[in-house]
This record gives sequence, structure tokens and C-alpha cells, in this order.
Amino acid sequence: MLDARLRPLFAGPLDAVAARLDHPPLTPDRLTLLGLATGLASAAAAAAQWWWVSLALWLVSRAADGLDGPLARRRGVRDAGAGGFLDITCDFVVYGSTVVGVAVGASAEHGAPWWPFLLVLLAYYVNGTAFLAFSSIAERSGRTIDDGRSLSFLGGLAEGSETIAVHALWLALSSVAWQIAAVWAAVVAVSAAQRVVAGYRALR
Repeated sequence: MLDARLRPLFAGPLDAVAARLDHPPLTPDRLTLLGLATGLASAAAAAAQWWWVSLALWLVSRAADGLDGPLARRRGVRDAGAGGFLDITCDFVVYGSTVVGVAVGASAEHGAPWWPFLLVLLAYYVNGTAFLAFSSIAERSGRTIDDGRSLSFLGGLAEGSETIAVHALWLALSSVAWQIAAVWAAVVAVSAAQRVVAGYRALR
């Protein structure tokens, strides 16, 4: 919901940081893999109940994820297929592992139930299926949505900005992480339904 509004605001700062990082040893794919590594480390830290360490690693992970695209554009990468594939795959791994890490940590420290986190994973699964299927079919049928990203993204109530914020929130407030997860699962489920309806209508 917020991505379209926030992306122009962050474009300038991200481009400026990418310019400083634009040195031969660092590549866009290495930035993507840095985001993956720090994201997995964040999940592990959450499982160990190192909440503030996990939060710091989560923010570093998402910063790296936001910088790989600007760096690729600076390098003049025209075919973003491989990089885009790696980026979305790493995103799914990081999001899913973070949910599991928080569930493990919150259950061990606060006795939190697992079912809200399982619902989040189910909602992520349906949501991801909807927009990935749409992107693939839209590409073949010439109905792509070009917003500068590698895939055709259908807008929804829950997008990247909201996901980053919610994951940060339950790391900062681990004692109520399962309650946050329950609400978040409902929000993502609504977003998934929006994408299924919008995608079906767009492809008719």
C-alpha cells in the first residue's frame, strides 16, 4: 500500500548510497547475497532471543535489499533477469525464515503460541503465489506492469514497506509478537485476496 509513495522518497538517498558503494569488488548480486546472509542471521538471532541484535541485522538486510537495484542501474545492467530472480528468491527465504525465527524465540521466552506465525506463513504463500503467477502470465500475454522492478507487481494492502515495518515491530516488541503476527496474518490475507481478484480481472 505504501510502496508507491515511499519509493520516490527513498530513491534519491538509495542512489546516493549506491554511488558510494560503486566499487569493482561489490556487485549487485553480492549485495543481494549480503541481504540474504544478514536476514538469515537475523532469524537465528531472533530464535536465540537476541532481539535487538536481530532487529539490527534485519534492518541491514533490508538496506542491502534496497541497494542492489540502484547499484545495478549505475552499472548499466540492462538484463535484470538473473539479478531479479536472485533478489525475489532471497526475499522469500528471508521473510519466511524470519517468521520462523521469531516464532521460536517468542515461544521459548514468552510462551507464545505458534498458530499466528503459521497463519502468516500461509498468507505469505498465497500472496506470493498470486503475484508470481500474475507476473509470469502477464509477461507471456503482454500485460506487464512496469514500475521499474524485475517483476510485474500487483499492489495490495501489504507490500514490502509494510512487511519491513511489521517484522521490525515484532522484533522490538517480542512480548506481543504473536498478537502482532495474528493481526499481520489477517492483513496479508486481505492483500492476497486483493491480488487474486485484481490479477484475474487484469488477465481476462
